[in-house]
Amino acid sequence: MQEVVAGPPKGLELFASSRRKEPLRIGGRAAGPLKKMGLATVQDLLQHYPRRHVDRTQLRTVQELKQAAFSGGDVGEVQVHARVLKIDAPFKIRNTKRTMLKGRIGDETGAIAVTWFNQDWVARALRPGVEAFFYGRLGDYRGSLQMTAPRFELIKDGSEPFNVGRIIPIYPATADLSSDQLRRVMWETLASVEQIMDPLPDGTRARFRLMSRDQAVRIIHFPEAKEDVLAARRRLVFDELFTLQLGLVYRKRKLERTVQGIAHPRPEADSLAEVFVAQLPFELTGDQRRAIDEVAGDMNMTYPMHRLVEGEVGSGKTVVAMYACLIAIGGGRQAAFMAPTEVLAEQHHLTVRELLDRAFGPDEARDLFASVSRRPVVRLLTGSTTAQDKQRILEEVAAGEVDMLLGTHALIQEGVEFKHLGVAVVDEQHRFGVHQRKRLREKGVTGEPDILVMTATAIPRTLAVTVYGDLDLSILRELPKGRRPITTSIAAGEEQREQAYELIRAQVRQGRQAFIVYALRDESDKVELRSAKGEAARLAAEIFPDLAVGLVHGDMRSVDKEEEMTAFRDGKTDILVATTVIEVGVDVPNATVMLIEDAERFGLAQLHQLRGRIGRGEHASYCILSTDLDLALAGQEDNVAAAHKRLTTVAESADGFRLAEVDLEQRGEGQLFGARQSGMPELKLARVLHHREEIAAARSLAEEVLDADPELRAYEHMALAREMRDRFPEESLDVVQSG
Repeated sequence: MQEVVAGPPKGLELFASSRRKEPLRIGGRAAGPLKKMGLATVQDLLQHYPRRHVDRTQLRTVQELKQAAFSGGDVGEVQVHARVLKIDAPFKIRNTKRTMLKGRIGDETGAIAVTWFNQDWVARALRPGVEAFFYGRLGDYRGSLQMTAPRFELIKDGSEPFNVGRIIPIYPATADLSSDQLRRVMWETLASVEQIMDPLPDGTRARFRLMSRDQAVRIIHFPEAKEDVLAARRRLVFDELFTLQLGLVYRKRKLERTVQGIAHPRPEADSLAEVFVAQLPFELTGDQRRAIDEVAGDMNMTYPMHRLVEGEVGSGKTVVAMYACLIAIGGGRQAAFMAPTEVLAEQHHLTVRELLDRAFGPDEARDLFASVSRRPVVRLLTGSTTAQDKQRILEEVAAGEVDMLLGTHALIQEGVEFKHLGVAVVDEQHRFGVHQRKRLREKGVTGEPDILVMTATAIPRTLAVTVYGDLDLSILRELPKGRRPITTSIAAGEEQREQAYELIRAQVRQGRQAFIVYALRDESDKVELRSAKGEAARLAAEIFPDLAVGLVHGDMRSVDKEEEMTAFRDGKTDILVATTVIEVGVDVPNATVMLIEDAERFGLAQLHQLRGRIGRGEHASYCILSTDLDLALAGQEDNVAAAHKRLTTVAESADGFRLAEVDLEQRGEGQLFGARQSGMPELKLARVLHHREEIAAARSLAEEVLDADPELRAYEHMALAREMRDRFPEESLDVVQSG
């Protein structure tokens, strides 16, 4: 971060250019707080956009205020230019710790009372005779008109007022630097900047009917009219999205041009991958077939595959991943299958073994594989693997004797050496970043391995190209045939919880099993929530003493977790009490009931993910969202209303894509971008949920520009290239050829 120094700021050659960022030269008390907020340059400051704007263009006289107030109705926030007539000393309100300050202001048409609470400093700022602009809401106090706690701006030496008589920007501020102070700094800085140069060519601006960047930046901070703000915001939103898409497409295209991959032959009918699919005991969905065809096409290219398989809960992403792995294995290469947690890695290991067994059968494997290849050798490597087993597995992997290695991201760390790594599958939302890609290059001896990323965050394609725009995208919306819908209901209070317990008992009597999920692992002094550990003991002793109750949570040793999960999968446990450790990957077709306690504590997407652990077999399934909130108060308390809406939305919809959208609307888009590990520029104004048309237009323009000028070397694109490199970390755009 550059130092904040004294002196007037200079003009900007280009609004966003890291090599030409001008230090923010602000002295006085604002310098320190600005630096703490990360506003070290002129660019930083000008990109600190207003949160909203308030219209204070209508000044009224005191007489007009009185006429408006006594004519009836809500006059809203008003503003008046007045002189301080009287200001009293602050005094304590009886029987409270609060203080009150009274005064009187007026102009040539009359006077009104003003009051402030717990703002003793106002008495020092406002002396009789001082002129100021006052703005706030009018009220009636014992038949007299008054303004309570009005904000004000003193009129000094005829200087330009910042808070009245105009459309006022309201900024994100801190305790050390108010929005008013930021407004003054912004005004002075903009006044000192002669011109903000524009990276968009004139023809592009005209084509999309965009104002210049100089206009947009000045208007967004100090607009003349409210309608101007919309046009300015539209230009700045387009800039953010276009630069983002330009960087993502540039990175993708450059990798395709310059990085040597492995051209795997397309699978023949008797290949390992196709035999696997042909022997599965179920029919692939249309989406799965389309996805495996896209994967086969990618892996046949001379550049490495970078594909995202995004799918609804239970849509069969693992089968697509296995197909990719078997293409590589069938061609004499190895596969790495990485998961974010040990529990999920262990579950994948079990699923992979089961898929291979279902496809080939342990007894028939030798005969089936005789025409294609030997049976793949699969190993699991986690933190729980013993030192002796780990050493043996690493030696086998280095010698090429292991075809598929499953585990966490530790698989690509130092010490793990593949002989011929052909493909890496990375599961669950944890976006595979630049640094991981570099480490993977080191694992590929003769070409960079193909990469397949899987996520169950079911976001629509227009949003996915914003977050994962440098990856090709396959979307699985169809569920396998035979999947029965899950009946979801809300249980509020103890009586309905008892009904849920009865449903569990009834299902167990029919030979089925149940999950009971808790938000917490242990009891907490800070929140009054049920915990998995405490409730497991209570349920086993008091509620289901005649049933086998198991427990699994994230802090258990991997061997203990696997033991509990195996017991549940084998039907030895009737009820599995769990935390969200079972959110992804766990597949127990015989489980038909899930009771989620304190369900209001979970997000929509997470509730849908949890619900996806049931309904995987031939039997009807039931999900109960339990809460101790009094939902009858939904019309009176905002937190109850929000929880009720969230639970009702999940109960009424089984569409994971729709639920993910609503979840993002409610919880913010930060979680979407937080999954990206590096190389993602920040969006300050653009909102992926609300700017879909702009995203599509920006993507199309980025592809068009890079089709014509792949390295952005044309004169008219030089400014675009500089801006793109400013917003993306250097290493995320510079793709180095491997091999």
